[in-house]
Amino acid sequence: MADVNTELRLDGRTAWVTGAGKGLGRAIAVALSQAGADVAVTARTAADLESLEAELAGHGGKVLVLPGSVADSDVVRTTVERITGATGRLDAVVNCAGISPHFTRTEFVTDEDFGRVLDINLRGTFYCCREAGKVMLEQGSGSIVNVSSVHARTGFERIAAYAASKGGVEALTRALAVEWADRGVRVNSLAPGYFRTDLSSGLLDSRWGERIVRSTPLGRVGDAGELGGAAVFLASDASRYVTGTTVTVDGGWTAR
Repeated sequence: MADVNTELRLDGRTAWVTGAGKGLGRAIAVALSQAGADVAVTARTAADLESLEAELAGHGGKVLVLPGSVADSDVVRTTVERITGATGRLDAVVNCAGISPHFTRTEFVTDEDFGRVLDINLRGTFYCCREAGKVMLEQGSGSIVNVSSVHARTGFERIAAYAASKGGVEALTRALAVEWADRGVRVNSLAPGYFRTDLSSGLLDSRWGERIVRSTPLGRVGDAGELGGAAVFLASDASRYVTGTTVTVDGGWTAR
């Protein structure tokens, strides 16, 4: 029987986390590093990554800081080249880069607003999957984790663009999982509920916050660190028979 403690370790492996500068992406990067992985981190703001670099370095693995936007396919391609050039491999990717800049009634959402959300949340995830997938398919192994949301499947007001983008992420995940399974590459999604981050704090501190907590069976929002274990599981050999699925970490939101 396999040793679960060993299977959850990522020693000698390279993981890449997008959207790692803050919030959930940052917490996931820390968890992967603590599990032994060499970690490459991407975000648009270099200063956020520099502070993260110091934290990750304390875990003993390599840290690659690679600022840039996932919405630019050339940047994504170059990023993957830099990761493999530095470490020789790419074993896990967590696509956490995402935005939700508007909490607006749908009839007032502009073409530009809708397009910008899809460019980063869905198109950017596709670019990262495609470029990382090329490396993993050549290796014959790898795990891709696309961060979705409970709102890929559960409706909520004023987030039409965000919900559509995350629904697309889950559909993309299932398609890639089927296409790449026979070549050793697993693709899953991780769907968080409400966690307190810079992205969500404005909403949680508004009149909507009480409703969100009331709708969460555990009676509270999550702490970013509570998502790390699920990400490590999906990136590691502990989930080697798991592909094309969504792991939900939401305090029971979707069970209500």
